[in-house]
Amino acid sequence: MLLEIKGLLSTIDILDICDIIIVAVILYKLYELLNNTRAITLVKGIMVLLVLTMVSDWLGLHVIYWLLQKTVTLLFVALPIVFQPELRRALEHIGQGRLFVRTSLLNIQEARSLVSEIESAVTRMSQKKIGALIVIEREMGLDDISSNGIFIDGIVSSELLMNIFIPNTPLHDGATIIRGKKIIASACLLPLTDDRTLSTELGTRHRAAIGLSEQCDAVVVVVSEETGTISVAEHGRIYRHLDSEQLKQYLIPLFAQKSSAVRDFIRNWRQGTK
Repeated sequence: MLLEIKGLLSTIDILDICDIIIVAVILYKLYELLNNTRAITLVKGIMVLLVLTMVSDWLGLHVIYWLLQKTVTLLFVALPIVFQPELRRALEHIGQGRLFVRTSLLNIQEARSLVSEIESAVTRMSQKKIGALIVIEREMGLDDISSNGIFIDGIVSSELLMNIFIPNTPLHDGATIIRGKKIIASACLLPLTDDRTLSTELGTRHRAAIGLSEQCDAVVVVVSEETGTISVAEHGRIYRHLDSEQLKQYLIPLFAQKSSAVRDFIRNWRQGTK
């Protein structure tokens, strides 16, 4: 066995090593690109089907193996259609030289400063009863959502957020997407929830916030145009009647820590409302 390994290693030269490294980097970057869209869930589903196909073949389950094999074949034929937006975006990234650009993480001071800007704008809009829909991107990217809006790529500030949601302006309708310290796009269309059990008090903004949160891990801040109520939607549920301090406690962990801190806030907030 050792002799076979040594013989195999002796056939590998420096070009082979460079070849392997380049392919690994490209595959990783493609994964990062897909990870910035909701399409990553489809990729995970395909990987599960591939594993099940290999397991069924190993166990000798011939009928299941045949069905899975045909299903996987059809999926690979459909991939260019399903991932058309992602493929187009990947080519754009390569053409613009952005494939290997990395985003920086926020430290706690930057996170607090950023949340302060968002909280200030949301509080002022709440007081003036200006409707708003602010989406905060997390681990699952929203390039497919932001692509249907107006590209902005501006640093988050309370003044900019207020300007975006001023009534009767071009960017007022739709959602604003925040990624890290930047506003990526505004006037974005969000999918509406199909949940018919929701209260009739919830309008289109709230239903759009819940609808997006059902499909990904984004957190959506909503300001009601009718009542000025501040709400937050996450994982298909909406938490209403938050004040400015509660909003800060909710948002800071999204930019500075893992999502477990958010879970703790939700648990404490729900206990406090009982």
